[in-house]
Amino acid sequence: MEIAWHGNYVKYFEVARCKLLDQLQVNYFQMRDCGYGWPIVDIQLKYVRPAIFNQRIRVQVKIEEWELRLKLRYVITDIETGEVLTKGYTVQVAIDITNREMCYATPEVFRQRIGANAE
Repeated sequence: MEIAWHGNYVKYFEVARCKLLDQLQVNYFQMRDCGYGWPIVDIQLKYVRPAIFNQRIRVQVKIEEWELRLKLRYVITDIETGEVLTKGYTVQVAIDITNREMCYATPEVFRQRIGANAE
């Protein structure tokens, strides 16, 4: 069949998300150092067409919401044809790592960094 396992798409999303957060200087280590964690609380994937072994793909990610929660939208395409293979989103919320309580708004340090790059 040579079809990529469906669970790999979550990993593709993660790689793209981490790269974006690195670019924004709010990666998981920086978040932790500021006292926050960002667990994923929701994920949705829509499989449009299967990716196949050795297919070159591109994962695009963009910030959709960031003020109360971090919602990122993803589109996975074939590099050569531009054909959409998968799309979806993830939702993360900030938690205070000292007490593991959810923050009901994105912490200010992240609002500044994310907000400046979200538009």
